[in-house]
Amino acid sequence: MAKTKQFKAESKRLLDMMINSIYTHKEIFLREIISNASDAMDKLYFKSLTDSSVGMNRSDFFIKIDVDKDNKIITVSDNGIGMTKDELDSNLGTIANSGSLSFKSDDNNTAEDVDIIGQFGVGFYSAFMVAKKVQVLTKAFGSEQAYLWESEGVDGYTIEEAEKDGVGTEVKIFLKDDTDDEEYSEFLMQWKIKSLIKKYSDYIHYPIKMDMEHDHLKEGTGVDDVPAEYETTVETETLNSMTPIWRKNKNELTDEDYNKFYKEKYYDYSDPLCHIHVKTEGTATYDALLYVPANAPMDFYSKNFKKGLQLYSSGVLIMDKCEDLIPDHFCFVRGLVDSQDLSLNISREMLQHDRQLKLIAKSLEKTIKNELKKMLNNDREKYEQLWKNFGMQIKFGVYNGYGANKDLLKDLLLFYSSNEKKLVTLDEYVERMKEDQKYIYYAAGETVDKVDSLPQTEVVKDKGYEILYLTESVDEFALKVLGEYNEKQFKSVSDADLDLDSPEEKEEFKKLSEESKDMLEEVAKALDGKVKSAKLSERLKSHPVCITNEGEISLEMEKTFAAMPNDQDVKAQKVLEINPKHEIFGVLKDLYANDKAKLADYSKILYTEALLIEGMPIENPLEFSNLVCSLMVDKK
Repeated sequence: MAKTKQFKAESKRLLDMMINSIYTHKEIFLREIISNASDAMDKLYFKSLTDSSVGMNRSDFFIKIDVDKDNKIITVSDNGIGMTKDELDSNLGTIANSGSLSFKSDDNNTAEDVDIIGQFGVGFYSAFMVAKKVQVLTKAFGSEQAYLWESEGVDGYTIEEAEKDGVGTEVKIFLKDDTDDEEYSEFLMQWKIKSLIKKYSDYIHYPIKMDMEHDHLKEGTGVDDVPAEYETTVETETLNSMTPIWRKNKNELTDEDYNKFYKEKYYDYSDPLCHIHVKTEGTATYDALLYVPANAPMDFYSKNFKKGLQLYSSGVLIMDKCEDLIPDHFCFVRGLVDSQDLSLNISREMLQHDRQLKLIAKSLEKTIKNELKKMLNNDREKYEQLWKNFGMQIKFGVYNGYGANKDLLKDLLLFYSSNEKKLVTLDEYVERMKEDQKYIYYAAGETVDKVDSLPQTEVVKDKGYEILYLTESVDEFALKVLGEYNEKQFKSVSDADLDLDSPEEKEEFKKLSEESKDMLEEVAKALDGKVKSAKLSERLKSHPVCITNEGEISLEMEKTFAAMPNDQDVKAQKVLEINPKHEIFGVLKDLYANDKAKLADYSKILYTEALLIEGMPIENPLEFSNLVCSLMVDKK
């Protein structure tokens, strides 16, 4: 009987921590064992390139999974390089010692087509999350003697001589008994193993084979009143696809290939709007396959939505959603990234936040921006479909982070145009600006129709200037952060000074305002602090009254803040503007001279009407109703 050895490096506490804390999903064990098998075959294949005695081609290598349901054993075998007794003692007897890592760091091993997945020596120990005992039977290339390593966990391990046909390694996992909380026998089910291979190891570049049972209807049964009988046959199947689509050359693939992969991978019934296939080398070396969906997920604009790209390391799935790879403004993009150069932590489940990851993320952001811009220029209909689904997210990207990404995103923005009656870019707007036009004008409201009917738009339209219609809550915030575009500042049609009149018109208006000063102060007084001031309007043409704002907080911003759960009671500095060319102005002047009480009532009615036009809530509906009724009775 072999003597039990203690683990050289760490104590029971370390092994307990690895098994119970480092790995968040017990199913990871199969990924780790398969990755180690792939490493072993990579090493022998690499040796075959310079040593003819190996006598094997790459096509000769494979991984085999066997299941013994009666004894609850899973066996993973490979015909890789195997291990000597000393290597067993070193690699499996010392926690966190990795033969793969030392092979990878050897200066002589520079073959570009050999990927060593396992960088740490702890992946193997994930087997103890599900196993009560693990046996490793191995025979190293060039050795006549095989060895059996066996352990039940923290109590240590044994190594003894054994018999084995051929080189390679066989890992035998004796599963724990089921408990009320854990069903370890689930890993004996062929459907479960198949699904785990598909999820984590589908792109291991050696075939992963398994004998699969299939039930078939016996001939002559189940028809003509003959009772149906079934027989079970066993067929050896390859469970992984081996070559990932993103590792293929673009000229080998069609749009149909890309779309089929997307729909199968991400369970979408619609073709994506576009795909982005990237292969980069240098400071950030990676392959990426990204997609822009045709439709937004049901939960996209909810707190339940989780962004992220799938992350692979040499074809092995490391994270299902790596949030750090995709910025919030492009969070609608789906896809994956595969890199050999990532710094993984010892569990290979999580990333260390290093420079390489940031370089990949920055490169992806630039690539996505360029592809979206290309779509905008070359396929406007498709881009407008994207904008309908995800435009708000891009506008949030302009606003977030105090405008840190505004220069990246400003060329992607679309807004509805008063002149074109369709969505336009800021660049298209600026190209059409009149010679005398100083600003990019915009108006905000709930819908295009409501914005189009705002009194404040009249004078701007009358000058023949184009207006951008902002109909989403984030729009005005985004433009405020942008500040300008191509040296043209943004200006709301509700801003205090539109600066549209000629010097003569301004002088005449100034004189009329001065003459009406006392009357306007009386109107403002009647509104009891609801407005900062009342003034005559230069912007109104046919409407009698409107509300504008002074300062940075607009009326639409006030509405947005009011709709938030934690209402901060942010208010715009409202100004009631009265049209001096409307007959109501003469009525107000007459009331100021003869009936200030009625002037106060009329002021309240006009203020409330202006609120209604803006789509803002009425503070006192009952008072407004009574004032209107009183006016109607007075007119009888």
